[in-house]
Amino acid sequence: MARGLALGLVVAVVLGALHAGVASAPAQDRPAPAAPAGFPLATDARLAGDAGQTRFVVDLSRSVEMRAFTLADPYRVIIDLPQVTFQLPPKAGERTRGLVKAFRYGLVMPGGSRIVIDTTGPVRVERAFVLDPADGLPARLVLDLASVDRATFLRAAAIDNRLPRESQRRSERDAPPNGDPRPIIVVDPGHGGIDNGTRAPTGEEEKTLVLAFALMLRDKLEQTGKYRVVMTRTDDRFVPLNDRVRLARQREAQLFISIHCDALARRDGGAEGATVYTLSEHASDAEAARLAEAENKADVISGVDLSAEPDDIADILIDLAQRETKNYSAQFARTLVGELKSTARLHKHPLKAAGFRVLTAPDVPSVLVELGYVSNKADMKQLTSDAWRSKATESIAQAVNAFFHPRLAGPSEATGAN
Repeated sequence: MARGLALGLVVAVVLGALHAGVASAPAQDRPAPAAPAGFPLATDARLAGDAGQTRFVVDLSRSVEMRAFTLADPYRVIIDLPQVTFQLPPKAGERTRGLVKAFRYGLVMPGGSRIVIDTTGPVRVERAFVLDPADGLPARLVLDLASVDRATFLRAAAIDNRLPRESQRRSERDAPPNGDPRPIIVVDPGHGGIDNGTRAPTGEEEKTLVLAFALMLRDKLEQTGKYRVVMTRTDDRFVPLNDRVRLARQREAQLFISIHCDALARRDGGAEGATVYTLSEHASDAEAARLAEAENKADVISGVDLSAEPDDIADILIDLAQRETKNYSAQFARTLVGELKSTARLHKHPLKAAGFRVLTAPDVPSVLVELGYVSNKADMKQLTSDAWRSKATESIAQAVNAFFHPRLAGPSEATGAN
């Protein structure tokens, strides 16, 4: 089948004083945990200062190398580190002080971690260094920020961002096709690494829930023997949205399924059940628009320099004159909803559309599956159940089989001949 007909389905610390008097979570009463072999441990973070100057400090089990730089729109400070195991106090990244609104942290690639600090406005990194352990004190990462005007910020950012950065290591995502004629299906667990996704009231994170589901789906599809399955991630790492799309296109995927969960704040009312989304320039409703906007912020959350990304989203949305791709996406979405009816609670409007960046491969029919709402107790009971995941992934596998059947069947089977 020509590439134009390829069926790819995208079914998607802080500043602190080094001495007393700094706002910090109490650490003296917790025993210092041992760092996993090979990786330093981050155990505490604190902020100090005001709207003119702010200091950010992270306690580490040993010294590490670091690099700090700034990004604009929104204003962020990025700290790149070797792989670190973060064991910071709960809600540490939600603290606000001085120039810092919040921060987040996590793995961005094998061997590499990142801290992303959201700032109240343009800032300059005045100092960034790591102190070695001494006199019973841990190693400390120290970052000093100062408020500047936008022009000064942009000049400094331009200089910083010309410095070389470690390129992402080759992985299984780069492996070329091996001549196997079976269709390639890309399964995309949303979020990962520094990007946790949404969080349940009970603490479970979207990135973990969808990875467990996606790995089970991979196994179900591979067990049929009919497909080759490629994962955008198989562990807790961050993958930029454009890289997920690029992977599907480079591998000439014929199915790309993006797996997510949703959540609603209490003030937004209640919602439940699974929803299947396809790409559209115009969202089918306000809820679809809200979700697409939230999911499309993944690169901002991780500290990706958006100025370096091609601005091709509008062009691709307009070029959904690749109607064949759009039609295949809608066809699979309908089939999938039909199969999920028997195993999953469905949203009252289970078929929707919006401008999800991860669905924009122009030659790969794409679907994003929201498995349910982590803000809903009944949905969460299912999402954390191995038995339910097994039934739901089986339903998705059946939908995939139904979608591909006319293309995989021989001439006799396809026509019903004996």
